[in-house]
Amino acid sequence: MWHCPSHRFVSAALLLPVSATALPAQGDDAAMRHARAVLATTPVIDTHNDLPWVIREKGTPPGDVETYDIAKRARFDTDIPRLREGMVGTQFWSVYVPSTVSPLDAMREQLEQIDIARRLIAKYPRDLGYATSVADIRRERARGRIASLLGIEGGHTIANSLGALRAYYDLGVRYMTLTHFNTNDWADAATDSARHGGLTPFGREVVREMNRLGMMVDISHVSPATMSAALSTSEAPVIFSHSSARALTDHVRNVPDSILRRMRVNGGVVMVAFVPSFDSDRARLWAADLLPRLAKATSDSQWQRLTREYVVERGPSPRATVKDVADHVEHIRDVAGIDHVGIGADFYGAESESDQILGLEDVSKYPALFAELVRRGWSDADLRKLAGENLLRVFAQVEAVAHRLQRQRPPSTATIEALDGKPTPTQ
Repeated sequence: MWHCPSHRFVSAALLLPVSATALPAQGDDAAMRHARAVLATTPVIDTHNDLPWVIREKGTPPGDVETYDIAKRARFDTDIPRLREGMVGTQFWSVYVPSTVSPLDAMREQLEQIDIARRLIAKYPRDLGYATSVADIRRERARGRIASLLGIEGGHTIANSLGALRAYYDLGVRYMTLTHFNTNDWADAATDSARHGGLTPFGREVVREMNRLGMMVDISHVSPATMSAALSTSEAPVIFSHSSARALTDHVRNVPDSILRRMRVNGGVVMVAFVPSFDSDRARLWAADLLPRLAKATSDSQWQRLTREYVVERGPSPRATVKDVADHVEHIRDVAGIDHVGIGADFYGAESESDQILGLEDVSKYPALFAELVRRGWSDADLRKLAGENLLRVFAQVEAVAHRLQRQRPPSTATIEALDGKPTPTQ
């Protein structure tokens, strides 16, 4: 968005077909048929979709879940028929809030975004099932529903409060991206100045408390120093909910090889994004001067206006393709290992072709990526790991660490003032 060894716990329920009424495959070649057969047994787990933000910004009226109908083909990239066609079995819905708003506004808007996502899930009980755990994912998949979880995109929304972090967990949030566009009071972002050298002492306490809660630590969007600090601090595997490989596309939000190698030791997973500037260096170079402009946007309408103005100045972006995304998947596999790669597409209601991956334009198109990998010789076992087994393993390990830590220590009462000597943010 403008704004990443053992699998024995995978139950038979997770191996059920996505839907008996799934639509025909895109294309009818042998690789596509093979890919869809694999996904029928191991449906896709995607860790990042910004539909709640699309509803908030582009609904009619804005934020109205009731009038934004995803039971049929919707205006943008995400709806239930296409999720079924794309063979998605589990979706983490991002509850995104811009990092340019004040702390109190961020907290208010975060609660509103959680409310939108929870109401969205509840509106479609035949197709979406609310989930907060690996057991819940098993249950909802057994019922033939798309297991639906929540992830916060940006730690600024806890407003430097571990109590707020725990409240968000109680509301269903199961991962938090430590930063978004802007460096916050305790963690450096990839797209902002590095003020802390990674994580402050309070930032490390945030990670520890996330470990104790059972909330996955997401290090997409953060600086390499913050990535390193989170890996050194976390007792549980971490995730990149929507990032690609920096060795192939030198975007500041992508993952350097030095960090990929550490993922082998940590046990975490990098969820590859379907974002042109993350996956194609030509697209990244085209967008290089756009990113600082978007950093100041506080709404989708501002983002769209800034992008349109940029296209008038520079012309349309070069198109990234499904082959580019497959290259990133394979690079992460080669450096981090096959157990450490997954999918976090980051569909966000893009309005122009230049903001979409050619061949992966919407949530119906996941099988196209798997078909490309079949053509490259991937085994069924490795395709299943990519589709969701890796993320499910990480989530189960995060839960196991939380159960252990909750027996060892109570909720943290640390404050940013005590650890970092910083004042509580105000309006």
